[in-house]
Amino acid sequence: MEPNAIKAAVGGGLLSFPVTHFKANNDFDPEAYGAHVQWLSGYGASALFAAGGTGEFFSLNPQEIPHVIATAKEAAGATPILSGTGYGTSLAIEIARSAEKAGADGLLLLPPYLMFAEQAGLIEHVRAVCRAVGIGVIVYNRDNAVLTADSLARLCEECPNLIGFKDGVGDVDRVIEITTKIGDRLVYVGGMPTHEVYAQAYFAAGVTTYSSAVFNFVPSLAQRFYQALRTGDQSTVDSILKGFFFPLVALRNRKKGYAVSIIKAGLKAVGRDPGKVRPPLTDLTPEEFAELQKLMAAQKDTQ
Repeated sequence: MEPNAIKAAVGGGLLSFPVTHFKANNDFDPEAYGAHVQWLSGYGASALFAAGGTGEFFSLNPQEIPHVIATAKEAAGATPILSGTGYGTSLAIEIARSAEKAGADGLLLLPPYLMFAEQAGLIEHVRAVCRAVGIGVIVYNRDNAVLTADSLARLCEECPNLIGFKDGVGDVDRVIEITTKIGDRLVYVGGMPTHEVYAQAYFAAGVTTYSSAVFNFVPSLAQRFYQALRTGDQSTVDSILKGFFFPLVALRNRKKGYAVSIIKAGLKAVGRDPGKVRPPLTDLTPEEFAELQKLMAAQKDTQ
């Protein structure tokens, strides 16, 4: 897709990022993954981020990523697909180009590997990836890649295909500064883990869409919550937060890496097992999985 078209699509509604399915030997399972993306595409997501953070980008090797993207594109129908890319600049460019060749409609640029860098280095990194491809790029602001409003403004001037900013830091003051200074030059995406619990604050800051992890296993609930936010239905928002998201976050926070693991467990709980997470992540214990099943059942009973 042309960069402005994918920008409009991303800003048009709720987003999600499919988990990546693995076989028992930890190989990518394209058949199961394709079926999952096809299922998700029927629930009205404006775009899907394939091979993203919840898709275990960090455990995929560069040769697997175009296979993941091509599988997602074939399965998604009209739903746009954005690919993750990242690591050092040369590797990020290599992954970005292979994803573009595989049919990705846009890119999500995840933070570089390991090193913290100054703003000048981050600008050069983002600029190099943008200039290497023709599709739109969304920069993911988190961890060791936190751009200032001034840095983003410079990149917007130099990179016509930089179309979006996704925040995973949670510094709402910084987000307000960015949305105020940059305006509608970029599309703004909320990207906190289980972003639904942060969504109201981000909406006030001008970030009116976000990527939903739980969309993977409760897509109807995810859309109901999003629509309640958009229409100001505070009663529904509060009910779903208290009955589902707050308990889910409490379970997720028990161990590191559970932001991904709990989503795969949720899929397993609804009979759509995506396989285990790849090391170094760990899956929920049987006891924790039972708690998740109970939480999901309780939420279903209230609908």
